[in-house]
Amino acid sequence: MTVAAPCWRVWTCQSPAVVLGCSQRSLRDDIERRLGGRADVVERESGGGAVLAGPWLVSASVVLPHGHPWVSDGLINSYRRLGLLHEAVLKGFGVSAHALPPHELPHSNDACGTRVVDWACFGGLSPWELVNVEGRKLVGLAQRKRQTGVLLVAGTLIGATDWPLLCDVMGHTGDQARLRRSTVSAEEIAGCPIDPEQFASDLMGSLEREFSA
Repeated sequence: MTVAAPCWRVWTCQSPAVVLGCSQRSLRDDIERRLGGRADVVERESGGGAVLAGPWLVSASVVLPHGHPWVSDGLINSYRRLGLLHEAVLKGFGVSAHALPPHELPHSNDACGTRVVDWACFGGLSPWELVNVEGRKLVGLAQRKRQTGVLLVAGTLIGATDWPLLCDVMGHTGDQARLRRSTVSAEEIAGCPIDPEQFASDLMGSLEREFSA
């Protein structure tokens, strides 16, 4: 069925779950074996690397019809709009972060001083993802384009992530330090606790205003 109008969802996950990108589905059996019941395993429709969902992460998905202004100018423009929307909502929580223009990518990668961890969504940077002043990643973006419409997804690190668990189950224990150095949470930037449910509510309200206008 072709998407006729924008639809969106924002949610939190109270229990840990390893979320695999669409290209990582063949790894599921090995990951479930390593997990040993410590977390669920789910697969998302969009691309990108693995994400460890949990109380520290707020996720959002937006489904748009082809021809919608967000996607009519190409994928990069759709990322820009979603990134800037997250930037505005985070500012309301005292979180200073900015959506990364394409020309700033090399500088931000150099600033982190670490190689890309290509199997993890938060292990590298793409245009219009959100970073702090040090170039550490706070919001990750991904997408999936089909004949019926375009799916955009975003994940925001509100609190500290269990990087050791994710690296262990993905079979890359040596990448823990790199992921810590290249990422940052909203609470770390703000210097105070942030309620994930309140952030999710505010983000949902911002999406509603954007697409209901």
